[in-house]
Amino acid sequence: MISRRRVAILVLAIAVAALCVRLGFWQLDRLQERRASNDRIRAGLAAAPMVLDEAPRSGAALRRASATGTYDADREVVLSGRALEGQSGDHLLTPLLLSDGSALLVDRGWVPTGTRSPAREGAVEVRGFLLPPDSVGEAVPVAGRVTRVDPDGIGRTLPYELAPVYLLLQAQRPPADSLPIPASLPALSEGPHLSYAIQWFSFAAVTLIGSSVLLRRDGVSTTTA
Repeated sequence: MISRRRVAILVLAIAVAALCVRLGFWQLDRLQERRASNDRIRAGLAAAPMVLDEAPRSGAALRRASATGTYDADREVVLSGRALEGQSGDHLLTPLLLSDGSALLVDRGWVPTGTRSPAREGAVEVRGFLLPPDSVGEAVPVAGRVTRVDPDGIGRTLPYELAPVYLLLQAQRPPADSLPIPASLPALSEGPHLSYAIQWFSFAAVTLIGSSVLLRRDGVSTTTA
């Protein structure tokens, strides 16, 4: 007859191993999502830039784009906590008013903490990469600052329609001053998901092997006794 102790060891080992396997497959799913996102970014970089004369829709994200308009500098928002090469700083998010009366939020780039670089006056042509928001409707500006790029939240404070995606600025005509420094495009790495998946599967194997050894020793000791 199998002892309760051995049953408990077996049940616990199976439960832990199953959890580890599930977490391993979850990491593999995350890896596939990252690869799919990287493929979309590569395709967007390879495609001809979209020329925007009205606010783009959410499906326009991960595309190169250009637009002409005027910055609404009075309603600029500071994106806090964006370090650059170890130096603390912020990004400047400035609405660009388009010809149809709507606006596109432009991440003009990085400035040192406490620094502001005025947006160009008059008409400007901007070129960059359209990105999806970090959150939707959660990051409403407080004292003109946010910690995530959220066009929906920021748009609640504006008197005009704001596109649900934003432009990561790469170039501008007339050119900007030395600041802000344009931000880099998203990295196309696959992240640590594959290594994490291997670790979780390894934990599952170690758990099953270790419990088998423990059960074998427990059985021997019980028989000897």
